[in-house]
Amino acid sequence: MEGHSITKVVLLACGSFNPITNMHMRMFELARDHLEDTGQYKVVRGIISPVGDAYKKKGLIEACHRLEMTRLATESSDWVMVDSWESLQPEWVETAKVVRHHYEELLAAEQNIDDVDTIKYAKKRRIEENHHKDRDDLQLMLLCGADVLESFGIPNMWKQEDIAEIVGHHGLVCITRSNSDPHKFIHQSDLLWKYRKNIHIVREWVTNDISATHVRRSLRRGQSVRYLLPDSVIHYIKEHGLYSSESEQKNADVVLAPLQRYTGASSS
Repeated sequence: MEGHSITKVVLLACGSFNPITNMHMRMFELARDHLEDTGQYKVVRGIISPVGDAYKKKGLIEACHRLEMTRLATESSDWVMVDSWESLQPEWVETAKVVRHHYEELLAAEQNIDDVDTIKYAKKRRIEENHHKDRDDLQLMLLCGADVLESFGIPNMWKQEDIAEIVGHHGLVCITRSNSDPHKFIHQSDLLWKYRKNIHIVREWVTNDISATHVRRSLRRGQSVRYLLPDSVIHYIKEHGLYSSESEQKNADVVLAPLQRYTGASSS
């Protein structure tokens, strides 16, 4: 439609990526197709942000390996990249803060572009003063699977104000799995219902329930995971001897970081 404004979108996926699978990469393609098919959005970039070691999830291997595997997985993409900021933080960072960090980075980059052709200090000062203001033509959306959406309902996993910030202020793109019903979950949550227009549900009709948990199990048992992961990632795993029975027990007796922070619980 003539004169219709198109919003540029950056998709951000946070998670363990332990290891990254072909389905993780496929999620970006599905989300881009869905958003651009509405005629309202143009997806310009995808960002993968692996969680740091301080998340303390059972079986979570070192961030340096997960970062390198995600870099290898994205080598064939011309629009999805990996960002190490979250992984390198000494403490676990809430997803809302990660979203905030990347949105501020995007605003700063866009404002630098705006400033390239001007040498007038007045305009530069105005840009700096507006640094934290939103832009109608640029949006960051959190990309996730239905399991992340449903985790919003797990006690002490998320702060309600963080959910409101992520979904209400930025937006969410949720890729559904065959056994999930995100529409029902949204209907049952007053907070998600309030921001339902900012939640984009994407149905994957070519069902592909690749699970990193199942991949790790196959690797521990010496079974093939070819065509579930990029070949370069499989080679890296074999080269570094990752995902053994021992590594799966890492953090087994440690309380997950959000539960530690929001309940005061500690490791046994």
